[in-house]
Amino acid sequence: MHPNPAFRVEDRARHIEFARDRAFGVLAISGDGAPLISHVPFLLSEDGAVVDLHLVRSNPIVRMLHGPKEVRIAVQGPDGYVSPDWYGVADQVPTWNYVAVHLTGQLELRPQDELRNLLDRQTAFFEDRLLPKAPWVTGKMSDDALARMMRMIVPCRMQVEDIQGTWKLGQNKPEDARIAAADKVPGGFGSETGQLAALMHKA
Repeated sequence: MHPNPAFRVEDRARHIEFARDRAFGVLAISGDGAPLISHVPFLLSEDGAVVDLHLVRSNPIVRMLHGPKEVRIAVQGPDGYVSPDWYGVADQVPTWNYVAVHLTGQLELRPQDELRNLLDRQTAFFEDRLLPKAPWVTGKMSDDALARMMRMIVPCRMQVEDIQGTWKLGQNKPEDARIAAADKVPGGFGSETGQLAALMHKA
């Protein structure tokens, strides 16, 4: 997380809402060498206390889960480069604005008989966003195909112990300068720069 307190919006509810909506992040766990990393979709409970996810059985992280292990899920939001020229004031430097929320806690394997329920909940969460499309459900698969797929993955649950967020949106700049830069951000480069610009306007 960014050390500047101007960017550390300590609003737990906002962090939870952001992470629940994104529902995709980078799972990291420390090993003997470099940390092990997986990119995972997940479900975060409304109170931010529990993350449910699944991993491919052959994932090296699964082999580390012989008991609860401390992990972190980094959830990345919109980001983009900010040119010093865009502020309209002197003596500025290039920077990168972004939103990120980190979920930290204990990850453990769950009983395999919980997997179907997890898959159904995850599918419903994502398919509901595709309305008016009729939702895909696991019941559309043949029993054999679904059983084969489910043998390849394992359910996991993380008990969340800490949630921190960085909302680096130019809050340390004069309002006119921040808004001037926000107006230019969509024409620059990064990820979801239109959303980033909207957040900068509201910062």
